[in-house]
Amino acid sequence: MLTILKLFGRSPFAPLQSHMESVARCVHKIPALIDALEKQDYPLLERIAEEISELEHSADLIKNDIRNHLPKSLFLPIDRGNLLEILSLQDQIADKAEDIAVLTTLKPLEMLAEFKEDFNQFLIKNIETFEGVFLIIKELNELVESSFGGMEAAKVKVMVDDVGFKEHETDVIQYKLLKKLFNSEHLMTYTTFFQWQKLFESIASISNLSENLALRVRMTLELK
Repeated sequence: MLTILKLFGRSPFAPLQSHMESVARCVHKIPALIDALEKQDYPLLERIAEEISELEHSADLIKNDIRNHLPKSLFLPIDRGNLLEILSLQDQIADKAEDIAVLTTLKPLEMLAEFKEDFNQFLIKNIETFEGVFLIIKELNELVESSFGGMEAAKVKVMVDDVGFKEHETDVIQYKLLKKLFNSEHLMTYTTFFQWQKLFESIASISNLSENLALRVRMTLELK
């Protein structure tokens, strides 16, 4: 396996991409987690939650390795602080994936038919938003080669706008979902209501952080 220093030698963005791939492994487990929740397969839910926790820890190790070995004398095509901000936002996405796993396992939850359809659309749209910024991070090497200009930079700006639009779509679905949750509060205990509310917020954070990450990349491009 390549060390972080060797990755920096290949490209200053290779460590970020390696970390983002680890973050993606956390996020990609969420649909299976929610599927187990819907099916009330609590043993499977616990196993997937543990896997997400382990994957988040692996992402943390990569993050710490990057921070500890980022050479101060290394010539970077972007500001060192911007690179660390991008890394921090990626880390927050992995943290939220783990938060979602924790929230689903605090106590058994039952998916109510009243909001099941909107909830599934909400989850899908959040994952799509993350996939958009995941692709942007993959494009960073091409941006280096094009000196952050030309068609490649224009392409990424369009991708950033698309992430922003998808995040807006998740907000619209979240509003509908929250209304249905509040209309169904009489069907559940206060703690269950609170648990669902926090779960909605944590899932929404995936798209919110994805948009923030995409905008950070765009701001970095505009500084060039």
